[in-house]
Amino acid sequence: MSKFNRRSILLTIFAMTLASLPSLGMPPQSDADAAPVPALILSARSVFVSNAGNGCNPFGRVLYGPGPNQTYNRFYAALKGWGKYQLAAAPADSDLVFQISFTCPVSQMGATHSDDPQLNLVILDVKTHITLWAVTEHMQPEWRKLDKNFDELMSRLVTDLKQLAAGVSLPTASVKSKP
Repeated sequence: MSKFNRRSILLTIFAMTLASLPSLGMPPQSDADAAPVPALILSARSVFVSNAGNGCNPFGRVLYGPGPNQTYNRFYAALKGWGKYQLAAAPADSDLVFQISFTCPVSQMGATHSDDPQLNLVILDVKTHITLWAVTEHMQPEWRKLDKNFDELMSRLVTDLKQLAAGVSLPTASVKSKP
C-alpha cells in the first residue's frame, strides 16, 4: 500500500470519527439547550452607553465606516429611538453599561492581509464590572458602499440587542459570521 493511500485511509477514518463524536455521548445542541440570557440583561431599565472608540483610523485616516464619534452617536440614537432603556448620564445611574466600538482587526492568510471591520458591543454589569454578554457584527469593506454597509451593520447589531433583551440567546454562528 502506497504512502498516499495509507494517508487517505487514515484521514477518512479520522473524519468519520469526528463526524460520529456527537453520537458518542455528547447530546446535540439545539435552541432548547441554549444557556439562558443573564437575568440582569432582561430586567435592566437604564443603560449607560460607553464610547470605546473606533480602531479603524490608522494615521488619522478614516478607512471604513464612521468618523471618530459616529459609532457612539449612531448607537446612542438607535437606543434612544428604540425607547426600551432610559439612557443614563453616568454609569452609577444605570443598570448596565453598553460599551460600543468599531474595530478593524487585520487577519493574515499566508502573504495576504485583510481587514475585518466590525461593530463590537460589550454589555457590562455596573456593580461587578463583569461582562455579561458580547456581540460582534462584521461588515463587508466595500469602498463604494461604506456608509450603506455601516448603516446595515448598526441595524444588525441593534436587532441582535433587541433579541437578547427579549431573552433570545443569540446563536454563535449568526453573531460571528460575515453577511
